[in-house]
Amino acid sequence: MPQDRPASPFSVFVRAARFSFGDKLLFDGLDLALAGGRWTCLLGPSGVGKSTLLRLILGLEGPLGEGGAVECSDGLPLAGRAAFMAQRDLLFPWLSVIDNLTLGSRLRGGRPARRDGEGRARGLLSRVGLAENAGDLPESLSGGMRQRTALARTLMEDRPVVLMDEPFSSLDAITRLRQQNLAVELLEGCTVLLVTHDPLEALRLGHRIHILSGRPARLDDALLPGGVPPRDVAQPGLLEMQGDLLKHLAAASA
Repeated sequence: MPQDRPASPFSVFVRAARFSFGDKLLFDGLDLALAGGRWTCLLGPSGVGKSTLLRLILGLEGPLGEGGAVECSDGLPLAGRAAFMAQRDLLFPWLSVIDNLTLGSRLRGGRPARRDGEGRARGLLSRVGLAENAGDLPESLSGGMRQRTALARTLMEDRPVVLMDEPFSSLDAITRLRQQNLAVELLEGCTVLLVTHDPLEALRLGHRIHILSGRPARLDDALLPGGVPPRDVAQPGLLEMQGDLLKHLAAASA
């Protein structure tokens, strides 16, 4: 188990979140539970507030309103214990791929100051298929390669809570499946919230799946797929569940 992760994963709870964007009330009394050591997947129509909810959990968007809070089951604050992967790769264009991976921890005086810091970064680059690109600048990479670099950087943070906003969206189908599998492997024991527009991705990776819809937005009851992630796309019943999820999403977007 990575050194910085707790021996027992903790859950994260969003309590009574209220948030407005301009004159639009996005959330009013929204509750969300992220089970410790499990993947929670969040689907919903564009513009409903999925990305905003991630930023609220991280404290990047503003207060949660009167009575609103983000709490952890171990009683400690979430601050400093969560990694975030945004929709855009947000790579620094003047830094090489490997320097993008290690920058955060170097600025904090953390692990990359140790001898194994660069070794860990190179190991992650190898796992995402970018071992030969460690010295390249982001401008020389394809969109998919940049996204894989961003995934490796998120994994490099080695946090017990990981919030991911469509991290695999720009990858081709086969690379996408491989990176999903890798993320599940390397984030074992983490508490993960994944925003995705892909029902099949949610069904492959999620222990719990929610649809966020409406104004103000509400969460439906959680769908609990059977089996252990990452599920095989050929798993019996998975495609049928995908069809049902698509119907629910279509209704939520109507």
